[in-house]
Amino acid sequence: MLKSVIKGTGSFLPLRVMTNKEFEETINTTDEWIFSRTGIKQRHIASDAEKSLESVANMAANAGKMAIDNSGLSVDDIDLIIVATTTPEKTFPATAVIAQSILGVKQGAAFDIQAVCAGFVFALSVADCMIKAGGIKNALVIGVDKMSSIVDWSDRSSCVLFGDGAGAVVLSAAASGNAGLIGFDLNSDGNFKDILFTDGGVSSTGNSGKLVMTGKEVFKHAIEKMSNSFITLLEKTGITSAEIDWLVPHQANERIIDSLAEKLSFPIEKVIKTVSMHANTSAASIPLALHSAISSGTITSGDLVASAAIGGGLSWGSCIFRM
Repeated sequence: MLKSVIKGTGSFLPLRVMTNKEFEETINTTDEWIFSRTGIKQRHIASDAEKSLESVANMAANAGKMAIDNSGLSVDDIDLIIVATTTPEKTFPATAVIAQSILGVKQGAAFDIQAVCAGFVFALSVADCMIKAGGIKNALVIGVDKMSSIVDWSDRSSCVLFGDGAGAVVLSAAASGNAGLIGFDLNSDGNFKDILFTDGGVSSTGNSGKLVMTGKEVFKHAIEKMSNSFITLLEKTGITSAEIDWLVPHQANERIIDSLAEKLSFPIEKVIKTVSMHANTSAASIPLALHSAISSGTITSGDLVASAAIGGGLSWGSCIFRM
C-alpha cells in the first residue's frame, strides 16, 4: 500500500525584520506589552515593491526550491504543487501555478487551497490522498502568506501578531519503510465565521479587506479545538501521546501554544516554538517551524511528529507523521 513520506523541507523569510520596538512609533503599545502577551519578539515583513522578489509566489517558489533541493529530487520529478494561502498573488491564476512557472516545473497539476492558518494541514492531507490514490509520485506542498498586506496596522490587538513567510515540504510515494504520514483529523464550523475574518472580498467590496479578530474568542476556541482534534487523532490512529516525540503546533501566540500543551499534559520541552522570531505567518507557520526544527537537528529521522492548527472559518485540524 502506498504512503506519503516527507523527503525534504524548505523555508523562506523576507529580509526585513520588524521588531516590537518599531510599533511604539505608530500605535499605543510597547515591546514589553507585546512580548508578555504573545511571546513574539519580531516578525519578517515582505516588500511591497512592484515585481518584488518577496511576492507571495516568489516566497512560495523559494521555499519550494529549498524543499526540492533537500529532498534530493529535481523539478522534473515534481508532479503536483499545492499552495495553502489566504493572501494569493492574484485573484487568478492560482499562486501555485505562478510558483510552478518560477520553479520551472513543466508537468503535473498546481492549485491553491484556502483554510487560513490551518491551510497547510489541509493541503498536506489533500496531497497525501492523491499520492495514496496512485496518480502522484512527488508532491510539493507549500504554506505561504503575506499577512502584512491584510492586517489593520492601526489595530494594536491584531497587527502585532502577524508576519510574512513561506514553508514547504516534498512528499513522495513509498511502498515500504516506517516513515510516512499516518493520519489526519480535519474540521470546520462556519458558525464561528465572524470571530476571525476579513471585512472585504473581491466579489463583495472589490478588495481583500482587513483582518478582523475577536481575540478572546479565538484564543478560547484555538485551545479547545486543537486539543480535541489532537486527542481524536490519537484515538483514530491508536497512538498514545507518550509516543509522540515532537508537537509542531500552529505558531499563533506563545500563550496559546503553552496552554495547548498544558491542556494535553504534553511536555513543553517537546513542543517546537518559532513564534518569537516569526510571529503568526498563517499557513506558513507549521512548515516554517518544521523546517527550523529539522535544520537544527532537533527533529531527526524516525521521530514521530504531530501538528495541530486552527484558522478562520473556523477551520482546524491535526496530523501525525513519522520522519
